[in-house]
Amino acid sequence: MDPTHAILFEPVKIGPVTAPNRFYQTPHATGLGWQRPQAGAALRGMKAEGGWGVVCTEYCSIHPTSDDSPHGFLTLWDDSDIPALALTADAIHAHGSLAGIELWHGGAHSSNRMTRVPGIAPDVQPAMFHLPTTARAMDSSDIKAFRGWQRDAALRAKQAGFDIIYVYAGHDYLPFQFLSGRSNTRGDAYGGSLENRARLLREMIEDTKEAVGDTCAVAVRLAVDELHGPRGITSAGEGREVIEMLAELPDLWDVNIAGALGNDSKSARFSAEGFQEPYVAFVKSLTTKPVVSVGRFTSPETMVAQIKRGVQDFIGAARPSIADPFLPLKIREGRADEIRECIGCNMCRAANNEAVHLRCTQNPTMAEEWRQGWHPERIAVLAQRQKVLVVGAGPAGLEAALSLGRRGAEVSLAEAGNTLGGRILRESTLPGLGTWVRVRDWRAHMIGKLPNVQVYPASEMTADDIADFGADHVVLATGSRWRRDGIGVAGMQALDLPKALTPDDIFAGAAVSGPVVIYDDDHYFMGGALADRLRAQGHDVTYVTPHATASSWTAMTDEQGFVQAKLLQAGVKIVVSHLLLGQDAGAVRLACAYTGREEERPCGTLIVATGRIPVDDLFAPLLAAGVAVSRVGDCLQPSSIADAIYAAHRFARGFGAATDAVLRREKPPLKGMI
Repeated sequence: MDPTHAILFEPVKIGPVTAPNRFYQTPHATGLGWQRPQAGAALRGMKAEGGWGVVCTEYCSIHPTSDDSPHGFLTLWDDSDIPALALTADAIHAHGSLAGIELWHGGAHSSNRMTRVPGIAPDVQPAMFHLPTTARAMDSSDIKAFRGWQRDAALRAKQAGFDIIYVYAGHDYLPFQFLSGRSNTRGDAYGGSLENRARLLREMIEDTKEAVGDTCAVAVRLAVDELHGPRGITSAGEGREVIEMLAELPDLWDVNIAGALGNDSKSARFSAEGFQEPYVAFVKSLTTKPVVSVGRFTSPETMVAQIKRGVQDFIGAARPSIADPFLPLKIREGRADEIRECIGCNMCRAANNEAVHLRCTQNPTMAEEWRQGWHPERIAVLAQRQKVLVVGAGPAGLEAALSLGRRGAEVSLAEAGNTLGGRILRESTLPGLGTWVRVRDWRAHMIGKLPNVQVYPASEMTADDIADFGADHVVLATGSRWRRDGIGVAGMQALDLPKALTPDDIFAGAAVSGPVVIYDDDHYFMGGALADRLRAQGHDVTYVTPHATASSWTAMTDEQGFVQAKLLQAGVKIVVSHLLLGQDAGAVRLACAYTGREEERPCGTLIVATGRIPVDDLFAPLLAAGVAVSRVGDCLQPSSIADAIYAAHRFARGFGAATDAVLRREKPPLKGMI
């Protein structure tokens, strides 16, 4: 270990328990929830095996009035929930780490679509879940009952074996709804002054400590700034006052910023490593209790600086622990160069927002620990060594070459270009996406450690070249290209667009002149990022989309609001709910997606970002020549970088197997049923 990193491995006392080091996996969603306890336990256990001193669960509902369906969440509604959660606590303890559990009530944020019981909130208010329903105001009996739910859930958590029990007052959930004057206009002892609005939080801490504080630490997760300015909680105002008021009550402060979840887990496109420090740095000066916060920390030097400068006592992490569950162990063993760094793309957040299990661009094994038996650091060696040729060194090709190499295959990686990376080289040049190049960098670095993998840049290969190479198996990872015909999500008919450019043309240096119109029917990052880049270069840019918002799918990555705000602030004109009909001299023809009403817009350069086509020209001739060949990544199915990495990794794991492995599923016992 680098001796300058030793401070990260000091034990830290948290109330009645002691963390073995300063690496703290803060609570984060997995999408596995109460329905998949074995998968959840395996995921958290892997974090503990990787060296995280504290490993916390995702949000755990304390009562049926806090139901986040269809999203995956945990439950401690009654004693029958204890055995499932004990699996997670045991898996964490097996590696010497502390197990934390985040007790949760969403208040007006709870959908209750499964339980179908009325939602509760400090005041009568519309549900915050974009549903046509209203949460009812809690009266004194409701508050008393709520305190009882927290206490009962804490006792169950203790029985399940957890060491750290959370009082959760962040991310606009119920205790925070009481704290914020934006959502609490009550006139009783729980409203009005800040002392009154903080009364429920104080009582929750006291109740939880009384119930379990003899053996369990009590942590408070608090948003010290909701980023609404003086209308709400701010780190310079009431956020600071709450910490001063309750400073010594909990055993640990887990502090962050709130408002929407996207503020706390802001993507790298809109934030740098450690971006929360200006909001949370004051907390340690007001309490003697340990403090943890997050900031997408991936650099050991930055982590050490956080501790030495007194910003926090632990290095809090959610996304970096997903990208590399073994980050702490690699630092301890002097292998910091092998850290699989988070790129801040927020594919993990997209999984939660889509109500599916967790996924990660950098780490294809995430949430597959139980389902497929995958380990991020170990992979089975092939029974018989094979010679494999991988064609294309984009994300899928790099992952295939690395994983097959780790399995012991003799791998040759051929890349037509002079530099490895494929689409990553282009996309990482877009505004805010520089961290995406880490996908290439980590894989290229790890491939360099394998003597059985040979890399050949500037090696474009024909079908005859490949056939003559004599590999036992060929893997095509030749990527995809952007369509020029306008076919996308909404526009299913090909258009005659002879002068239109694609993102590929822009990356290749095509000249852009006159008013620029970008037509986005792909709805992820490309259209909006190109608009941002071209506007920064001084072009007059109009962004057109058939959807109601710009870069609409980035709502899944918690970026959409940031994207649209940045484009508007930059002076990009945004035209929503319009389809592209065609391109004429100096203009484009558009039609309202709802009425069909047509209009023209001035256009000197039209750029279409609609869909992509696999570049698989080599596949058919190789098959015809009798070559054993497979396609992976965009060459088979154009999608995200995360999907390309996963597809290549899955191929490599299954390579040499007689049949595809069936995914394990957690099925309830069907005793007495046929």
